[in-house]
Amino acid sequence: MPRSRIHRTARVLILSTLAGPAATALAAQAVEPREPVERTELGGRLHFQLNTTSADGEVSSELLVRRARIWVATRFNDWIDGVVHVDVAGEGAVARYAFVRLSPSPRARLSFGQFKRAFDLFELTPSSGILVVERDGNVRGVEPCAGIGGVCSFSRFSERLQLSSLDVGVLVEGELAGGRLDYLLSVTNGSGPNRREENDAKSVAARLEWLPRADLKLGANASVHDYPNPITLADAHAPSVSVDVELGNFERGLHVQAAVLSGQNWMNLDAGGEESRYVAWQGITTYRIPLSDDGRVRAIEPVGRVSWGDPDRDARSDGGLLLTPGLVVHFEGRNKVAANVDMWHPQAGETIWGLKLQTYLHF
Repeated sequence: MPRSRIHRTARVLILSTLAGPAATALAAQAVEPREPVERTELGGRLHFQLNTTSADGEVSSELLVRRARIWVATRFNDWIDGVVHVDVAGEGAVARYAFVRLSPSPRARLSFGQFKRAFDLFELTPSSGILVVERDGNVRGVEPCAGIGGVCSFSRFSERLQLSSLDVGVLVEGELAGGRLDYLLSVTNGSGPNRREENDAKSVAARLEWLPRADLKLGANASVHDYPNPITLADAHAPSVSVDVELGNFERGLHVQAAVLSGQNWMNLDAGGEESRYVAWQGITTYRIPLSDDGRVRAIEPVGRVSWGDPDRDARSDGGLLLTPGLVVHFEGRNKVAANVDMWHPQAGETIWGLKLQTYLHF
């Protein structure tokens, strides 16, 4: 497939994993297409997690299946392919990626369906490769961040304000300047994954990536999110902007991801229906140390994150700092075990922390 940050890890939902005769019939259609296909790929991932919290009133430890995903990707010819991707963790199957893509040229690829919006370096890094166990670093029992809840981390703002992550719509992306410049533009409902449109407006997100050299990427993001304002009872739009940098790669040595994000917190309105202004920044640094090319443990990778967020720049002492030290032990391929300690230091209140230990199986 052509290179694509949004789609490089997304693949397809396997309908035959869902119980019931209707699902079986649909699965039969999936494996017996009306038109011949050039190539079909099948795979999945399983992430199992232990997490703890020091927060009062919460269960001290929890075991859960964090992700159990199955995907299929089908290519019909050199310019048409499709993906469906489902997560069966929790109480039922939930569709994640589900799109068809037309790629007449590396300079212009057009996708229709459900995919990640064109915003945020951290969110566009797939769950198989994110440098920390949880993007938002949330600790159970912490709910102080105005509007968005949880800890005031960078990714908490990006995800809860629906600037990034999955949505339904149209995406155009491509490579320019000999592959040194990438662009992404998405127009989506703004309601989130697996949800119908809730107003007469649309959300727009755009990202531009410049690669001055192979191990350095500079990004700029802009988003205008639409939402029905519950106070004014009118459709409203909340803008946000972000800049980011990525140094290094996922293979060895130093790897740094850092970003600054600012905009209007549409989930925190005043009495007149006006959004508060928020700001957040984050840096994640790792250093992957190869140990063996043929042993059971291929590499170890110390991890450190610093994330700051303020949900209302006009209010005092309502933000906080998230610190995450950790370690990743790498096995074959993307299979690994990771341990993080997320420590939340609010401007007002006591520090709360939680341990996350997660295994990663990819096939």
